[in-house]
Amino acid sequence: MTPRVTATVDLAAIRHNLRVVRQTAPRSKVMAAVKADAYGHGAVAVARALEAEQVDGLAVACMEEALKLREAHLLHTPIALLEGVISIEEAALAVYERLQVVVHDHWQIALLEQLPDSAEVQVWFKLDSGMHRLGFPLSDVPRLVATLQRHPGWKLQGWLTHLSCADELDSPVTAQQIAVYRAALEGVPGPRSIANSAGLLAWPDARVDWVRPGLMLYGASPLPGKTGRELGLVPALTLESRLIAIREFAAGEPIGYGQTWRTPERMPIGVVAVGYADGVHRCLPSGTPLMVGGRRVPLVGRVSMDMVTVDLRPAPQAAVGDPVLLWGDGLPAEEVASYAGTLAYELFCGLTQRVRFRYRNG
Repeated sequence: MTPRVTATVDLAAIRHNLRVVRQTAPRSKVMAAVKADAYGHGAVAVARALEAEQVDGLAVACMEEALKLREAHLLHTPIALLEGVISIEEAALAVYERLQVVVHDHWQIALLEQLPDSAEVQVWFKLDSGMHRLGFPLSDVPRLVATLQRHPGWKLQGWLTHLSCADELDSPVTAQQIAVYRAALEGVPGPRSIANSAGLLAWPDARVDWVRPGLMLYGASPLPGKTGRELGLVPALTLESRLIAIREFAAGEPIGYGQTWRTPERMPIGVVAVGYADGVHRCLPSGTPLMVGGRRVPLVGRVSMDMVTVDLRPAPQAAVGDPVLLWGDGLPAEEVASYAGTLAYELFCGLTQRVRFRYRNG
């Protein structure tokens, strides 16, 4: 059966991007973010590719994501739960599955304290240096050190924080966050972790004991005005559909729902078998680029559930059945995302189960 929409993930690109991380932060260990199904790329396949490159750790958001990796026999690489545990059952399971628990609040400490004294709990403490989302106040560091002293069975993995404005290169916020985080931990033992992808690329002071790349592993840029290629990264995901119809219309004819776009002259309109039920944002406006036969063509009219329409004047040789590139090499996801007023993260994570995934260079 011929798929309507195909996402091709190049695992060699992901391995290359991990090498770029290591070249950028050669003295840091790497905790690779594979949460949200590896940013929509497929967590199991991506984690296996990263494990083959001996990545130091993997990061997921929650227990369900960690268990998916364990069930796929990813048993050797440490896995951290970035949101920690939310019940005593999850706390016990984290110990059983040898998961690292990121603890961000005192109620989570209370959960872990319900475990037997013999339980070997691997903990990261998350500190709030200015993101103001999750994390202990920096003033709680002495209290957290005392907690560790009360529980000799707990194994400290380190202290992490998260940057709120690392992609804003002119903002003073990141330098302030790094400074207050370092001051709070002065003289306190344990590894440090600060940098996400933007922090890793743009802020050398954030490259400490551990870095936590996400988006850059998938070949997209976390920095405004830059593409992944410009940063030495290789885009890992190519999204393609195909032309299922080509129709000729006279000047002044409306195209699609709401008749929001009209043909300026007699011209061919192509219909592509992809829509918002596949994860293509409905808010993408007319003018958003796609590629047919290596030529850029603009989307025209509204994105519908199963189809989009394109202006085929730039690709006069196009024929029914031709592949259509939504994003990938030659059409960066960062660029497409900008037309929707969003980021490549959201494009990747928005792909639905209707998209057929295939993997290369596994």
